[in-house]
Formats: sequence, C-alpha cells, structure tokens
Amino acid sequence: MNEEIIDGTSGCKVRTGAQNEAALLALMEKTGYSMVQENGQRKFGGPPPGWEGPPPPRGCEVFVGKIPRDMYEDELVPVFERAGKIYEFRLMMEFSGENRGYAFVMYTTKEEAQLAIRILNNYEIRPGKFIGVCVSLDNCRLFIGAIPKEKKKEEILDEMKKVTEGVVDVIVYPSATDKTKNRGFAFVEYESHRAAAMARRKLIPGTFQLWGHTIQVDWADPEKEVDEETMQRVKVLYVRNLMISTTEETIKAEFNKFKPGAVERVKKLRDYAFVHFFNREDAVAAMSVMNGKCIDGASIEVTLAKPANKENSWRQHLNGQLSPNSENLLVYANKEEGHSKTLGKTPSLPARLNGQHSPGPPEVERCTYPFFPGTKLTPISMYSLKSSHFNSAVTHLDYYCNKNNWAPPEYYLYSTTSQDGKVLLVYKIVIPAIANGSQSYFMPDKLCTTLEDAKELAAQFTLLHLDREHNLFSLDLWRRIWRK
Repeated sequence: MNEEIIDGTSGCKVRTGAQNEAALLALMEKTGYSMVQENGQRKFGGPPPGWEGPPPPRGCEVFVGKIPRDMYEDELVPVFERAGKIYEFRLMMEFSGENRGYAFVMYTTKEEAQLAIRILNNYEIRPGKFIGVCVSLDNCRLFIGAIPKEKKKEEILDEMKKVTEGVVDVIVYPSATDKTKNRGFAFVEYESHRAAAMARRKLIPGTFQLWGHTIQVDWADPEKEVDEETMQRVKVLYVRNLMISTTEETIKAEFNKFKPGAVERVKKLRDYAFVHFFNREDAVAAMSVMNGKCIDGASIEVTLAKPANKENSWRQHLNGQLSPNSENLLVYANKEEGHSKTLGKTPSLPARLNGQHSPGPPEVERCTYPFFPGTKLTPISMYSLKSSHFNSAVTHLDYYCNKNNWAPPEYYLYSTTSQDGKVLLVYKIVIPAIANGSQSYFMPDKLCTTLEDAKELAAQFTLLHLDREHNLFSLDLWRRIWRK
C-alpha cells in the first residue's frame, strides 16, 4: 500500500516513487508516447506515435520555467496539450528524482508554440505557483575568437569540419580597415543545437588550439526574431562591409542610381550603414540589385534591417542584449577586433552578460594627460567629485547612497548552473535606508558568467528602478552608465 506524505510547508500531498512511476506509466499508456531518461533529462515523445518526416522546424519549441520541483509529466503534459500537439516534452531532472524546475516543449507547428506562450505564460499551475513560458532559443551558432586574421573562409570551414561534427557553414567578416584580412573571429553554423553544444564542449577555451592559437569559444548571439507582419513594413536596408572612408553621400548616390530620389537618408556608423527609403517596394528592389555590389572597392552585403521592439528596448539593453544606436534597429552582431588598440582610446569590449557576446557601442573617448615628475597630487574623496566623473553604475550607486546620507548598498552574491554546466552569477542589492519600503531588494532577471558583469548589471538594474520612482538622473547620466 502506497503512503502519501504531507508537505508541512504547503500542505500538498507528496507522492512516493511508486506512485510517480504508476502515474507516468498511465500517461504513456493513454497517449502512446515513449519516455526515456538520459543525460539529466527525461524525454516524452520525440517523435510522437505515427510521426513521419523530419522534426518540426526551428521556432516550434518553448522554454518553461518556475515548475514546482515535485510536478511531473502526468500533470504537465495535459496542460501544454491545450495549445496543440506535442512533438517532444523534455523535463530536466535531478539525481534525487525531482525535476530541476524547467522544461522544453516542442510543438508540431510554430503557431502552436506561439499559442502556448500566449495562454500559458504566467499560468497558475498550482495555487500560488505561476510558470513562465517563452520561446526557446534553439541556438545552432558558435562564436570562435582569436582566429589568425590572414585565414580565409574556406580554410576556417575546412578546419572546423575536421575538429567538430555537423558544421553547415562559417560566417567570416572582413576587417573594417583591411578587407584582405578577417576580424579575428568567425561564426560557425551547425546542423542542430545539439551538434553546436557538443562542439562547444569539445572546444574548451584554454585547452584547444587551431593553427597553434588558443581559441575563444562561446555561444553566438541568437538571431533576433521579428514577426513577418512587422518585416513586411520595413523600408530600411542594412548595409555592411563598407570601407571606413566611404561617406554617407557616396552611399546615397550609389543607391539612388537604382532609382533617382528613392533614398530618403543614410546613416553610416563605422563600416556599416542604414539606408532609409521613402517606399518599401524601392527598398526591396534595391536590396536585390545592390547586394554584392562594390562601393569604393568593397563588396557590400545588403539585407532588410530588423526593427527593435521599442517596448523591450530598455530591458534588452539592461540585460546586455542590445546596443544603442541612432536608428534603434537590430542587426546581426558586428564584433570588432577586440584586441586592437588605438592611441588615446580604450578598445570597446563586447558585453558578455549572460554568457553571450553582444555588439559593443562605439569606442569611448578617454582623455589622458602626461604625468610629469614632481607634479603635485592632492588626496581627495570620490564623494567630493561630480557624478559626471563616473562611468560605472556600481560607483554611481555608491555615490548616490552617500549623497543621501544612506549606508552603502549591500551586495549578496548567488549562483546557479546553466544547462551546459556553466556557473552563472547574480547579485541581489539591498539599500538599507529603503529596505523597509515597497521594495526590500533589487535583483536583475539575468545571470552573468563573470563577477564584474553581475555586479555592474545589478547596479544598473537598481539605478533604473530608483530613477523610475524618484526621477533621479538626467539623460546624459544614463548615457554614461549604459555606454559600457
């Protein structure tokens, strides 16, 4: 006879192992799906009974978080079947037999996945327990850094095929200053997320070399998804691989050759530009004609620009996923040469929040002056300076607390482990002076791979919320905080 245990904290009945097994067997018998547990996950289906043909395309999978640890497929599957037919349900499992609090659900169509997000995100799956559902980033692309700059695309592709399996393509960008060289990195596209994950595990930074160089390996930024309806309205082209010396006037003249007067304006930033058209039809036609053309000796690439989600732009920027530019447009990442150094400037480092590279903003001008022997130095406190002397959000937060005669902010560090075994970090910040108010602490909803990023992100998050409540900071101050 199976006994049920009562959880003293929630009052819910906790099932025994035998009861769990019986419930799962009943689910399998009812649905005809198979179930297998391997590599820390339990797979239900994949494919379902009677399935013929290839698996569903990308965009059919959703990520489910905040699942109660004692909830399993017999309860979860019926909930997610409300949105459509499940191709595969993957529940992440602990050695203890509990789930790890998250799962992946793959539907047979993209429409079903989108419906699941609409009807099940923030769904109360148990009294007081709300799950989160969002699109799963099925990333198939790796970022490979520290590649010798003289290597051509064909050489990099051949080498990656030798050392990893499932390579589909390699994306290599020419240097902004010397088109005969690459930028010291490449994006490697794999046939599946699993193939990319296996390759990433093999190419462990510090232990694997290509052409005698220790390479850098990480997940590439996933491509930003923009719905088809929005893309049908875009009339701006993204033009890359331009020469640094090419002017906006030259670009406008070249694109106007296709149809005089069609271009409204051009905005160029370093070696790429946005070309705005008066009519979408002209933009689409110009894209077809101009892609691959030479301007000032450089073969350009032309695509439709991807509009940013304005509602999420501040949140995306806070999470290190979006770099500001004058057009507020999303484009594929342009990773500049991270090791190049210019006199009088500090190289801009790509943000690495949440373990991913993000395109960095333009280089920050740093004024330096010679320090002559005998120069008199006066000791001062940082609190005697103006806020315009700070760029770090951590320093701004400390400065603000001191200015208001508050105790310094308290930082509490937490960690967890990602799906691929990476240690992820997040700080919780407590402002003692306001801890008894409406908000007792501040914690961002993104995790970082480095301590410095985690602390800076937490400080940015706290400043943003303080500003919303008290309108503390000027736009110029926010620009200095975010430009890192």
